Amino acid sequence: MCGIIGYTGQRERVHDVLLTGLAGLEYRGYDSAGIAVADESLTVHKRAGEVATLEAALPTEGVDGLAGIGHTRWSTHGPPTDANAHPHTDCDAQVAVVHNGIIENYAALRRDLEAEGHTFTSETDTEVIPHLIEAARERGAPPEAAFRDAIQQLEGSYAVAAVFPDSETVYAARHESPLVLGLGDDGHYLASDVPAFIDFTDRVVYLEDGQLAQITPSALVITDEQGAVVTPTVDRIAWDPEDAGKAGYDHYMLKEIHEQPAAIRQCLRGRVSELEGTVTIDELADLDCEGPVQFVACGTSYHAALYGARLLRERGIPAQCFLASEYAVDSIPVSAETLVVGVTQSGETADTMGALRQANRVGATTLALTNVVGSSAARECDHVMYIRAGPEIGVAATKTFASQQVALAMLASVLAGERSTAFVERVRALPDQIQQVLDESPARAVAETYADADAYFFIGRGYNAPVALEGALKLKEISYTHAEGFAAGELKHGPLALVTERTPVFALVTSGSSAAKTLGNVKEVEARGAPVVAVTDIPNEVGQAVDDVLEVPSAGPRFTPILANIQLQLVAYWIAHRLGRSIDKPRNLAKSVTVD
Repeated sequence: MCGIIGYTGQRERVHDVLLTGLAGLEYRGYDSAGIAVADESLTVHKRAGEVATLEAALPTEGVDGLAGIGHTRWSTHGPPTDANAHPHTDCDAQVAVVHNGIIENYAALRRDLEAEGHTFTSETDTEVIPHLIEAARERGAPPEAAFRDAIQQLEGSYAVAAVFPDSETVYAARHESPLVLGLGDDGHYLASDVPAFIDFTDRVVYLEDGQLAQITPSALVITDEQGAVVTPTVDRIAWDPEDAGKAGYDHYMLKEIHEQPAAIRQCLRGRVSELEGTVTIDELADLDCEGPVQFVACGTSYHAALYGARLLRERGIPAQCFLASEYAVDSIPVSAETLVVGVTQSGETADTMGALRQANRVGATTLALTNVVGSSAARECDHVMYIRAGPEIGVAATKTFASQQVALAMLASVLAGERSTAFVERVRALPDQIQQVLDESPARAVAETYADADAYFFIGRGYNAPVALEGALKLKEISYTHAEGFAAGELKHGPLALVTERTPVFALVTSGSSAAKTLGNVKEVEARGAPVVAVTDIPNEVGQAVDDVLEVPSAGPRFTPILANIQLQLVAYWIAHRLGRSIDKPRNLAKSVTVD
């Protein structure tokens, strides 16, 4: 979602650092961008549209100064306009602020400030922050105290950064929205996510809720809510900046689809022993789970969690899966005996973090299954298991979904105390089988055939059901066409009314006890004139009953659906490509959803 970048150091680098940082945050999804640079006065430039639009509006000689902040906005309060873009300033342009999150009490704060004579120029909740700082300055508070006073009045989630004229200090604070600080040889950085400054430094400090940071070219000072100085822990980021490049592919999404064999190998590295038939996850060595398991997740991660819950139930472990956004609303029974697993690619998803925090409050054991080292989920949960997929820039999750599935398969094996050479052999074979699908897939031709359809249905049973949901989500995310996924048996309970000759059905028919029933559902849609594309490891049994086949290797009931998903990712990509969509940055969507 919204992105923040900040820098203080060499004045001639401020302009370049801010623009590089904004470019590094474009993957998060946004609809406007802006920067503020502090010198003798504040210089603010902001535009609706892409970072390139902002860059074109900047002076040709650049905008340098003592310190600077930048922002990419994903609209919540007010549409994407120049006025609503960040940064925002107070009445006299004596402070500039950028903000991620939602200020829940902004309406009351704004009414009070307007009554005091403050003039607002935007529709955003963010604009109350610079005016709160201005009010504190008018009462005689210096910048740090004014910034702290404003932050203490906010309710909701926020990551905030501010700069003042004639100052080289950047002030920052967070509550339930991520901020990370970067320590460089030529100054200091802050951002909502590491890719914003990974070109400049790999040394980072993760700001915690309630902490306030002041960065200058030579110092980093962190204080707690009472103003006491905190000694930070400095971590190193293992990502190479080149890992986030396109490597010759037209889109990040296509590159990341093709990175899945390597991502799965990295996920498995050091965790499986074919000789002993065991899975060992060192970071979970002290995990003691004897009670039920609850998964909480959103979007693609929720589909992976559905897969994980089925894996556990098959092994006799009670497991349920919940949409994180509904977890608190539904008052789910959870106790100290429950293991609550938050599946979140970024480790910052607001709804998932809310569910995990609720579980922590009642004393449940919490486990984060995430891709990002040092993320909020990784730091706040009792345990963490990293999926090790590497940086994923495309908004539509691809390699992280496959890595989540494999990580969940290993987690299920560990929780069940399983010892199975067959299981280890199956999972170790996956990277080569995925590569085979990538090398041989006819998905582009299938996409060309059906790119002009009115809508698309995806059906599957058992372990294929979550993959059907994910296949539909991936297509609707990047092609903007209507797509729905169903457990195959549900077609006749309503959705069949929508089936026509212009609604192709992608049927996941893989070897196992449910294949015959899914073929029965295929007959139902064919009888209504719908074309059918089968994703299958049994083409000889299925081919005569469908219009097109996307073949995958046979990997057993648990793992063949992972291979089937690769075909559906490719179909989604090539349909979106055929339609000329913005594949890496689909409209209205964000990579990391950090608001409720």
